Amino acid sequence: MTVEQSAAYVQAQASAALIEAMGMHATNQQRAVEGASPAYTDVDFNALIERYGIHHNAVCGLFETTNR
Repeated sequence: MTVEQSAAYVQAQASAALIEAMGMHATNQQRAVEGASPAYTDVDFNALIERYGIHHNAVCGLFETTNR
């Protein structure tokens, strides 16, 4: 994978995580309107970073293998 491809991959993963987080947030907002407790907590939102591999070490590791 080239550096450009790696950058595009990271951007795509970050976009996917953001879209999922927006859906989670919307669900929580709807539940708040209904008087229900949130469906998603900080733990759930933070888990997206790991699931999509967009934390610092994952991204640095990707670019480290790209530069070989």
